[in-house]
Amino acid sequence: MKDIRPTSGKVLAALFSILGGKIEGAKFLDLFAGTGHVGFEALKRGAGLCVFVESVRSRAESIKRLAGDNTVLGLEARRAVSWLVKRGMKFDVIFADPPYSSGWCDVLPELKGLAELFADDGIMIIEHSIREPLKLKDNTNNLEIISQREYGETCLTFLQRMT
Repeated sequence: MKDIRPTSGKVLAALFSILGGKIEGAKFLDLFAGTGHVGFEALKRGAGLCVFVESVRSRAESIKRLAGDNTVLGLEARRAVSWLVKRGMKFDVIFADPPYSSGWCDVLPELKGLAELFADDGIMIIEHSIREPLKLKDNTNNLEIISQREYGETCLTFLQRMT
């Protein structure tokens, strides 16, 4: 089982400060949810709903116990994206915190179906190590990096769909 590396308080505070009023009533997707801390914070700050995705069964079950009416998917990210697309789900905020040094920074922005999950004016934030710069390669999902913020060893990269 992979170790959990929770989003630090400093990064969490910065994330929600940047998102500001975008959280109120938002549909929030927490990919690689771990403990669910980020998704639960979004709900606490007024998100209308949160879908948690965590592939480690024991962690997904722990989130489920606290998630109320919110959906918890115990699936790997690729399968979860496919599941959500098939159900026509759209999200105002997509947050992903994949395990560092796992190669997900290269794969995630190109994930099949990812762009279909963006609501109009939707935004995606990927938390990653500053040692793993996020770059868009093939850009099959028509995404653009709109901002990157560094907090010690952590970087938050903000993406949106190009119009």
